[in-house]
Amino acid sequence: MIEIFKTNVRAQSHAEMLISQIHKVFNNYEVDFDLDDRNNILRIKSTAEAVQSSHLISLLRDFGFKAELLNDSCCTK
Repeated sequence: MIEIFKTNVRAQSHAEMLISQIHKVFNNYEVDFDLDDRNNILRIKSTAEAVQSSHLISLLRDFGFKAELLNDSCCTK
């Protein structure tokens, strides 16, 4: 399953830190940011289970960032 989030992450250093934190909590997620996209996209792929969107949004919030789940038709490259 793949989920796509709109975020307010702008710096590559913040994206790298968040990827590290996400992997600590969700070791089976493939994570990447597209900071060139106007929505600063966060893509999460999980082959083992459904993506825990609310938990992921809370994790980003704990680090001072916002994330919003996007529907499938919006903002993909």
